[in-house]
Amino acid sequence: VQLVESGGGSVEAGGSLRLSCVVTGFTASRSAGRYCMAWFRQAPGKEREGVATIDSDGTTNYDNSVKGRFTISQDNAEKTLYLVMNNLKPEDTAKYYCAAGPSCDMKRSAYNYWGQGTRVTVSI
Repeated sequence: VQLVESGGGSVEAGGSLRLSCVVTGFTASRSAGRYCMAWFRQAPGKEREGVATIDSDGTTNYDNSVKGRFTISQDNAEKTLYLVMNNLKPEDTAKYYCAAGPSCDMKRSAYNYWGQGTRVTVSI
């Protein structure tokens, strides 16, 4: 299983970015039943935290800090995971990771596959 993120960058506060995560090798796991894809982020000196999750039935969940601003989705072929981030704030600055696992949870321990991360910097 391989997850490769892209789309990070530097933007001013109030701006937008769309992160992508191409997933390969996960098809067999998905066909076995429920699976979950998620976005996490880790700011310097802080713990990695869950941002958004999307279940195999399309159910989404968001951390309170990003509700109404971020949208998680996956394409029809379910090979790419997206995170659209609007109205970005300086506190959104972090390295963003996509993750895959058997169940949806905002806890890092729930996921057994991770990407290498893509950096997002939001300036005032």
